[in-house]
Amino acid sequence: MIRAIIVDDEQLARDIIKAYLKPFEQIEVIKECADGFQGLKAIQEEKPDLIFLDIQMPKITGFEMLELIDNPPAVIFSTAFDQYAIKAFEQNATDYLLKPYSDERFGEAVKKALDKIGSKASSKAEMETLQEKREELGETLDRIVVKTGNKIHILSLDQVSHFQAQDDYVEIHADQGKYLKQMRMKHLEENLPEGEFVRIHRSHIVSVKQIEKLELYEKDSYLLSLKNGAKLPVSRSGHSKLKEVLKY
Repeated sequence: MIRAIIVDDEQLARDIIKAYLKPFEQIEVIKECADGFQGLKAIQEEKPDLIFLDIQMPKITGFEMLELIDNPPAVIFSTAFDQYAIKAFEQNATDYLLKPYSDERFGEAVKKALDKIGSKASSKAEMETLQEKREELGETLDRIVVKTGNKIHILSLDQVSHFQAQDDYVEIHADQGKYLKQMRMKHLEENLPEGEFVRIHRSHIVSVKQIEKLELYEKDSYLLSLKNGAKLPVSRSGHSKLKEVLKY
């Protein structure tokens, strides 16, 4: 039996999925969730084989929820996201259903998912590719969602002083503390609000509001002090970017 969870904030959307699933007797819906918090908890507890997932939901989005799952199962997106974004992703997730969709189109998506589950293809690799494609859309970040233990933190960018590269992760330095999140510095650099953050070094991106002073450390080498007391190295290219942003 294939165990599935539906995560969608609309009851009607969840009901349609259940109705369209009736011909697929090998799939059992074990839980329905109305937001990403509920979905994350259910996925961690139940470890389903398949998720039907909306993207635009209150609290956290479907994408943000997936970022918090270590070993995601097969995912079928059921969303009203625009067609342009769908095309950017359609080759990299199990499938996308653009609302409203027919039962025939739904059946195609489910069959793809069953094939994927049967072949035991890597969902982790799929999610990594999905994240890359998401980054290509050039969305402007306005918050960062992170998980520590069983707690989910939604960090406003106003609470973040700087980001620091840590191998395949980024360490987020915020008012509440430090958090690790698997993401790319390049993604941050390209999608943080323009003029509010600047990459001063290959390992550091800082909030412009948090800058205290810039000091010459040694010849052609600078040290940036932040209001929270952090002192960070500034590369030559980072210095040029600082001059452009701070206009000095």
